Amino acid sequence: MQAHANKKSFSLVRQGKRSQAEVKRELRLVDGKVFKLCVEDGRIILAPKKLIPADQQYFWTEEWQVRELEAQADMQTEYVDHFDSMEDYLTDLEKKDKAPVSKPH
Repeated sequence: MQAHANKKSFSLVRQGKRSQAEVKRELRLVDGKVFKLCVEDGRIILAPKKLIPADQQYFWTEEWQVRELEAQADMQTEYVDHFDSMEDYLTDLEKKDKAPVSKPH
């Protein structure tokens, strides 16, 4: 079994009640890690995987999720307007420029 990219580690594991703990300790696994398991030519291959693509991980940060909830709340209030045309939108912007309304926090 390969514990790290440059370090090979081998051990014998007998199937039984304690096997999971032995493999976990040998590979230095922590609960919650996800692996792709392949059986290839009688060999078991575990490859670490992330369920969320790297370019989308920002979306699942606590800070981003708080902002998402704020945006959803805003969409259900007066802070979000809907327009039938770009002209209506621009007219509304002009009105707001003349008499600004601040959003309460």
